[in-house]
Amino acid sequence: MAIRQTAGRASLGEFAPKFAQLNDDVLFGEVWSREEKLSLRDRSIVTVTALMAQGLVDSSFQFHLQSAKNNGVTRTEIAEIFTHAAFYAGWPKAWAAFRMAKEVWTEEEPAQDAKAAHAKEMVFPIGQPNDAYAQYFIGQSYLAPLSTSQVNIANVTFEPGCRNNWHIHHAEQGGGQILVCVAGRGYYQEEGQAARLLTPGDVVNIPAGVKHWHGAAPDGWFSHLAIEVPGINGCTEWLEPVDDETYSKL
Repeated sequence: MAIRQTAGRASLGEFAPKFAQLNDDVLFGEVWSREEKLSLRDRSIVTVTALMAQGLVDSSFQFHLQSAKNNGVTRTEIAEIFTHAAFYAGWPKAWAAFRMAKEVWTEEEPAQDAKAAHAKEMVFPIGQPNDAYAQYFIGQSYLAPLSTSQVNIANVTFEPGCRNNWHIHHAEQGGGQILVCVAGRGYYQEEGQAARLLTPGDVVNIPAGVKHWHGAAPDGWFSHLAIEVPGINGCTEWLEPVDDETYSKL
């Protein structure tokens, strides 16, 4: 996807129009847009490292730090990148870079770092907050629909400690659900059975009529594909939450 940039023309369009055109149309419009060669995240890492090495910690550096964050570079990663580069670029340059990086990756963002790190573990998107079903979850979940024709498939992501209520998939014939774990650690439990630990690659076949719940482990993010098994007059009956006492025994 082409990157649209207008900063060059806005700042230097009259004073240096050719430079502005090269900045906006070539550097950003062409070079930055070659995502099939190098991802935006990786280009951001290259750019902020190069600017740090030159000691150019000005407003453009701050812009590229913010872009790096937007492109998925976490606070933990930028700290490690600058620490590594300090041995090659110089300690004072790293100090200057860190001062500006702290303004972009603020202190209250470790959870966002963990979410971004989890997202990089899988090929499917985390999606948007699962607000439509929030009343049936303890904690925050996210939903990314992947298929809405033939068979409904969605990637469901749970923050640490998040789980859905006990529920039953009903159908007159067929129906049920299949879970395919894609990232993190989670649990699945049927009524009257011990909870089952789930890790990437695990598959759970849930027949219609079985009371169950699933969700993340207490200490980490978890994602699974939810595949709706076709059935006649299928529906989901949402029941009571999984109480803390039950969850704490996992």
